[in-house]
Order: sequence, then structure tokens, then C-alpha cells
Amino acid sequence: MYRCLGEAMLLARAGPAALGSAAADAASLLGRARGQPAAAPQPGFVPPARRHYSEAAADREDDPNFFKMVEGFFDRGASIVEDKLVEDLKTRESEEQKRNRVRGILRIIKPCNHVLSLSFPIRRDDGSWEVIEGYRAQHSQHRTPCKGGPGIDVPAPDMSTGEREMSWIADTYASTIGHYDINAHACVTGKPISQGGIHGRISATGRGLFHGIENFINEASYMSILGMTPGFGDKTFVVQGFGNVGLHSMRYLHRFGAKCIAVGESDGSIWNPDGIDPKELEDFKLQHGSILGFPKAKPYEGSILEADCDILIPAASEKQLTKSNAPRVKAKIIAEGANGPTTPEADKIFLERNIMVIPDLYLNAGGVTVSYFEWLKNLNHVSYGRLTFKYERDSNYHLLMSVQESLERKFGKHGGTIPIVPTAEFQDRISGASEKDIVHSGLAYTMERSARQIMRTAMKYNLGLDLRTAAYVNAIEKVFKVYNEAGVTFT
Repeated sequence: MYRCLGEAMLLARAGPAALGSAAADAASLLGRARGQPAAAPQPGFVPPARRHYSEAAADREDDPNFFKMVEGFFDRGASIVEDKLVEDLKTRESEEQKRNRVRGILRIIKPCNHVLSLSFPIRRDDGSWEVIEGYRAQHSQHRTPCKGGPGIDVPAPDMSTGEREMSWIADTYASTIGHYDINAHACVTGKPISQGGIHGRISATGRGLFHGIENFINEASYMSILGMTPGFGDKTFVVQGFGNVGLHSMRYLHRFGAKCIAVGESDGSIWNPDGIDPKELEDFKLQHGSILGFPKAKPYEGSILEADCDILIPAASEKQLTKSNAPRVKAKIIAEGANGPTTPEADKIFLERNIMVIPDLYLNAGGVTVSYFEWLKNLNHVSYGRLTFKYERDSNYHLLMSVQESLERKFGKHGGTIPIVPTAEFQDRISGASEKDIVHSGLAYTMERSARQIMRTAMKYNLGLDLRTAAYVNAIEKVFKVYNEAGVTFT
């Protein structure tokens, strides 16, 4: 979701033959969607006529700027939490001074602190020239590093980029201006494992989305409000966008018992009320470059966003759910895998209709969370679990032996030794946690802890199903504390 100076390096690294395709990638980076675009169709495969994600994107009556949307959500959260922030200030200031302090810090938090723009020329495959404008935007530096330029901040993959591009950035930086920096490969995350990447990064955003839904769908109090039973077992879901986020979220929901009945892409949608297997659909798309024509599903006519399901996962681009289609959405849970897929007007309609929206602010944070784990791994120059793997394995075997000896001392060995047979779950863990185990555990814990905080905040301020405002209030409280305790320098 952030732009980086490394885009210019990518073009130079690609070479003249790749300038056209790299330019297209760089241009698409200016969008907000997550996930990878479909590959070019194979020769001989003719997909049906092209259709778009949703007509909602063309709804000019409800087409706010993304940053304005965020500012509006921030303002609502700030108005709710302001009195509590004033009340919690333990200073000798007067009431008026405290309120001035709170409002002042909130005004510091709201704007984007740093925006760096740059322009560079590219030549497309058809010979035409174009100037691409890229951005590095940092909303706040209360905690560093931010997303941004290699070596100063830590970029990560987004739309139309992946391990290959991150490897280019890391290698280019390490062999040029980062030549004397021992931590050079920590300049970017989302790298291949061989280049200092971390297990679980590719699927992290989709896995985080799954854990986010899991925390709320297993909460009986919320499910009773929605008129649903807890758990994934009897739930159906629809995915808009079959890129990285859509694919992996579909995988995990499918694995835990939910049924995917429809998938939408920019060139059309498919539907099967009996369920769509994510692995089969992934294989088909890799072979044909499109989900259209998948033999185990039918083309879906109409908007995929309005399909009858329990859970809707918009994992494509922003502003897909607007006031024009929000009244026709049938899902009871909307899980925002994309950035800003719901406009403020649509958000109000969903609240009025008793539909739970699990906000992007929280739900698609799995990628940046595991990027943080990768960054720490690079700074430590050692894989997670390597220093403790053998110790944990030996400790677990000693634990089993201790139990066996205790039982034999108590009951004797008249019938021979008493065998201690570990459960299948314990047997899987007996050798100690691998890097992937640690990453998955850390991500699950992070998503669970944040979900509990959002739930407590929603209850504390009586917000009901308004989880977006609860998430903003929760975030504002944390950032406010850092700014207030760090102090402010006036010039």
C-alpha cells in the first residue's frame, strides 16, 4: 500500500527488454488493490467476454478519495475517544489545557507526515514514451521503520510485485549503496527464502484474514446478533479477487470447513453452489491465465458482491461496496481483504442493516505483521527456531521419559514397562517448532490479541457492530499514548 524509491531501481534492473512490462507494473502500483493479476491466457484458450469487478467503481455519486475516507473514519474515532483521553491525562493542567493537549495531538496524528513523489520516464513495448509518477507516503513516524525507501525504511510487496521484485531491490541495494551495510538484506521484506525471506510470508495476508474472521465468527455474542451459529462449519463465502490474498484466504476458510460458492475476477465471475476447490481453481488459472472456463463452475451473471452467502471477502480493489449496491448485499459478514473496499456511505448502510464489517485496518494486516518477523530475522542473522530446535526436542523426550518413570515407580513393572504414547498433535510438535510454526503462531497470536482489543473497545464505547470505529479508536489510543509520553517540540 506504500510506494517506494525501489521502483526506479526495478526498471533499471529489468533491462531494456523488460521496460514495457515493468512500466505496466509500476503504473499499477499506484492502485490500492492487493493480489496478483491474472497471467496472460495460453494460446488456444479463448475466455468469455471481459467484465469488470463491479459497476460500483463507476458510481460517481459515492466515489470519495481513499485518503479522505480514512480521514473521515479517523474523525469519527477521534470524536468518540476525545473525552476519555482528556479524562485519562494525569497531569496538573487545567481541564482546558488538557483538552487543548488532546486535540493538538489528535491534529498531529491525523495528517500524512511525509510524502515524497518522483517521476521517471519509461518506454512501452509499442515504442511510446510515458512518464510515471511514484510516491512514498508515510503517515506517521511514531514507530519506525516505516514503509518506504530501502535502507531508510522497509518496503514490502503489494499489487503486481512479489518475491522476484523484492529480491531485485535487496540485491541492487546490497551491491550498491548498501555495500558496507551488514544488514543490507533487511532493507526489504517479502524476499525468497534463499535471499533472507521467511517461511509463511507469501500466504501471510490471506492467513491473517482467515484468523481475523475466525476470531469474530467463533464469538457467540456477535454471531447471535447476526442470527448465525459460531464456527465455519455451515458457512458459505464469496471471494472477489483471486490474487494472493483471495487465493490464500479461500484456502484457509476451505480447510476449516467453510464452502466457497463463487469467485470473481476483473474479467468475470464463476459460481458453484456445491463449492469450489481452491487448489483446483488455482491450477486452472495457472494453466489458462483466467478463472473463466473452470469446468467445475458456471459463469455468474450479475454482481458477485450481491451473491447470496454468509461471508463476503472483497480482496480486489478499493471502493467496490458503495451506497448504490450496499442495500443489495446479502452477506452477513464482510471481511475486507482489500484496502478501502467499502465507502463511508456503504458502511452506514451495513450498520443499519445489521451486517458485520471486519475492517481492512485490522483484517489485512497479516502481511505487514510477517514482514516485521522477516525484518527481525534479517537483523538477527539467524532463522527462527534454529537456536532452540534441538533443545526443545530433547526436553520433550525427557518429559515423556519422566512420566513413564513416575508411573512405573507408582505401579511397578509387573506387566513390563508402561508405554507412553504421545497424541498425534503432540507427536507433531515433539521435535520443536520450525520457522513456519513460529511464524504461524506469532501471526495467529497477533490477530487474536488485536481482535480482543477491538471487541473490548466496541463494548467500552457501546459501538455494537461498528468494528471499524472500534479499530480506529483502539489505534488512536495507542498512537496518542506514544506521542503524549514522547513529548512535543514546538518551533
